[in-house]
Amino acid sequence: MDGITLSTVIIGASGYTGAELALMVKRHPHLSLDGLYVSAGSQDAGKAMSALHGTLLGQVDAPVLPLTDPAAVAADADVVFLATVHEVSHDLAPIFLAANCVVFDLSGAYRVQRGGFYDEFYGFKHQHQDWLAQAAYGLAEWNSDAIAKAQLIAVPGCYPTASQLALKPLIEGGLLDLAQWPVINAVSGVSGAGRKASMTNSFCEVSLHPYGVFTHRHQPEIAEHLVTEVIFTPHLGNFKRGILATITAKLAHNVTLEQVNAVMADAYQMQPLVRLVEGMAKLQNVQQTPFCDIGWQVKGQHIILSSAIDNLLKGASSQAMQCLNIRFGFAMTTALLG
Repeated sequence: MDGITLSTVIIGASGYTGAELALMVKRHPHLSLDGLYVSAGSQDAGKAMSALHGTLLGQVDAPVLPLTDPAAVAADADVVFLATVHEVSHDLAPIFLAANCVVFDLSGAYRVQRGGFYDEFYGFKHQHQDWLAQAAYGLAEWNSDAIAKAQLIAVPGCYPTASQLALKPLIEGGLLDLAQWPVINAVSGVSGAGRKASMTNSFCEVSLHPYGVFTHRHQPEIAEHLVTEVIFTPHLGNFKRGILATITAKLAHNVTLEQVNAVMADAYQMQPLVRLVEGMAKLQNVQQTPFCDIGWQVKGQHIILSSAIDNLLKGASSQAMQCLNIRFGFAMTTALLG
C-alpha cells in the first residue's frame, strides 16, 4: 500500500471521538483529512475544529462544515468515519456505501445482526438488513479476517471492548463454566456520555453510581458476540475518561492458573495493543493511550479479571483507526503509537 493516500472524512467531527479521530487522520501517512462535518443544525457548524477543541490548535484548524448533501461528500471520499448517534449512522451509512466508500461506524447501528435487536434495545426498526448482514464487527484483535474484507465495519462500544477482550480468550479456550454467567461491573468516565452538557454528566453532579441496571444495550451486544449470557452493570465515575471493567467468572472443573496464563498469552502475544499485566489493570496506565490492559487473579474455581481502556480511544476512535489499518493492510499501530 506504499504511496496510497485515502481521502478521509469524519461525520460528527465536533464530539470527543471526532476530535481524536481528526488528530489520528492528520498523523496517518496514508490518509488525507478532507472533510469535517456535523449535522446541518448543529451549533458547531462553521467553527474551526481547534476552536472547539483547543488541544488541536495548530494541528487541525479546518472548519467543521454542515452536512447538507451527504451524496456529494460521498462522491469524493474513500473513507468515512461515522461518529454519529445510532439513528443518524443507520441512515447515512448506506449513502456512503453506495458510493463505494469504506465506512467505519462508531455507533451501535450495525453491530448486532440478531432479529428484533434494534426494535428492543435501540427503539427503531432497522431498515437496511442487507448492509447489517454484511457489516464486520470491529473487535480488532479477534475479527481481523472479516475486517480486512468488509466495506462496512461496525466498531464495538467501549464497554463491550473492555469486557470482551478480557473474557474471549477464556471462553474460546473452554476454560469457563458458563452455567454461572460472568459478572461484569464496569466504570466509565463522564466523557462516555458525550460532549453535550447535561445534569447527568455535569462533573459537579456526578457521583459514582450504577445505571442502566438490567437494561443497558451493551449487555446484549456483549452477550451476542461472546455467544454466552453475562450480567453487566455499568457505572458512571467522577473522572473524565477511561473504563475499568472488573469481571468475576467461574472456571471449569480442574482448570489451573497456569492454563489461564497460557491461554491469555497465546491470544495476545502478537497483539501490540493488548497488554497483559501482573496483578490488576489500572485506569491511569491506559488513559490517553490506545492500549487495553488486562490482569487477573485465580482462587479455587473462580477468576477475577480487570480490563482497562481509554473509552475515547481503544473504546472508540483508536479502535476505529486500528480497524482501518487492518482493512487497508497498513501496520496495526500506524497513527496510534510513536
